[in-house]
Amino acid sequence: MLTTEPTFDHLYHLFPDSPDRPAADPVAAADVPDPYRGLLVHTDHMTVTVEAFYGGPVDVRVLARTRRGDEYARKILLSLHAGGRVVQFGLVRIDLGVCPPPVRAAIVEGRTPLGRVLIEHDMLRRIEPTAYLRVRPGPAMAGWFGCPVGTTTYGRLGVIYTGDRPAVEVLEILAPVAS
Repeated sequence: MLTTEPTFDHLYHLFPDSPDRPAADPVAAADVPDPYRGLLVHTDHMTVTVEAFYGGPVDVRVLARTRRGDEYARKILLSLHAGGRVVQFGLVRIDLGVCPPPVRAAIVEGRTPLGRVLIEHDMLRRIEPTAYLRVRPGPAMAGWFGCPVGTTTYGRLGVIYTGDRPAVEVLEILAPVAS
């Protein structure tokens, strides 16, 4: 059963031997600096927001996945279609039981970013950020982002609902961007 208050530890627990776990501290939405505030403090899909910010589509790369019945979790990178630069890291836990078969198949296939799958299939959705994070990537994440270890970036935790039912718990961490 999904929660309406996912935590950083809760989502990373899905992949307990993750060498990419960064240091992260909670931060108030008002303390998230620009341009991160515009990228994180909203109720839109991150796929759409990141594509608008970078001016082009993103591709998904699944780093790891796990499934128990209708509970499916994956660790991903979003990269710019043009050039391949990684712009976001994510962890999601999804209740596939709330998804129609075509949506479930597209999610498990792992070729399309989750936000785009939900939008293309017109699934009723409401996105509620639950926390914002100041993040300092370790070696693995810094390597994906192409930044020095310990560089400050930001992320968010949230829940995506279908109707009144939580369908997705998400951790989204942005690659560092110039202000």
